[in-house]
Amino acid sequence: MTTTPVVRALGDLAHDSAHAGATACACAPPQVLADRPDGTVVRSGPVVAKAHASDSEPPALAARLALAASPRLEGILLPALPAPDGPPGSTEGRTVSLWPYGTPVDPSDPDAAPWEEAAVLLARLHRTPPPHPLPPMGGPVKAARAVARMCAARPGDPAVAPVLAAWRGLPGWARAESPAPGHRNGFLCHGDLHLGQLVRHPARDGPWLLIDLDDTGLGDPAWDLARPAAWYAAGLLPSGTWLRFLDSYRAAGGPAVRAEGDPWSGLDVVARALTVQTAALALTKSAAEDRSPDEVEQLMIDACVRIASLPPELVSERAS
Repeated sequence: MTTTPVVRALGDLAHDSAHAGATACACAPPQVLADRPDGTVVRSGPVVAKAHASDSEPPALAARLALAASPRLEGILLPALPAPDGPPGSTEGRTVSLWPYGTPVDPSDPDAAPWEEAAVLLARLHRTPPPHPLPPMGGPVKAARAVARMCAARPGDPAVAPVLAAWRGLPGWARAESPAPGHRNGFLCHGDLHLGQLVRHPARDGPWLLIDLDDTGLGDPAWDLARPAAWYAAGLLPSGTWLRFLDSYRAAGGPAVRAEGDPWSGLDVVARALTVQTAALALTKSAAEDRSPDEVEQLMIDACVRIASLPPELVSERAS
């Protein structure tokens, strides 16, 4: 991976924060964990430095970062570290924050993935009254941006047709074009839930905690269940795993779905939107890498074909 000014600056910041007061050390070079426009993350020992997206609105980001320090969210969100010289500043125009390194989910051991723990954390998050004003959660906007990026990456490409058809069949609120119906927009939501957003607390054998709050805010908690629901519907998540996740969420009092009975009346539209988002990102990425979609990516694209073939009134019924 090419070392950029942002990566170098984050590496220095994480290293200096991990070795405050030390004149020399024999630690390994900083490790790049992610380097994308929406977030560059570099680790040095026990400290992680993150440069947030350049278009992040400072007040919204500050409210989200403060959330992790709230006593109400203790045991749910990983709290940030204080910067050595006061509040985190900026690097190359991007706000920077510091975090303790937590052990991530092992992608090589899917059977040990903490789906039940993730469900309980989500339920606890959704049930927590917001401690201060927060922006809207990022779920619908992320889906709309993914579709826009796909169209820009593949102008006139017929491969995008089923994804666009599935997208256009969704109600306006799922496309971030209008307010969501009902009274489900005041819940505290993560906004981008997947297994990569969980780490074990840095303390040995610590509990799982949620990280990455760039899309956290107020909204419909169903969006936080949309990705596992979409994976299950597309055949990527085994039914047993999905049911364990759903049962754990319900048992913990999660408000996104009914306590019993069919959960899809509340999840169908958001799961479809997440399917479109994932397929759009797959087409964008495969175009950038000049290749065909891989097997997993194709499953999500195929799911869009099925969604696009369903009668529009079915979406309306499930959305009501």
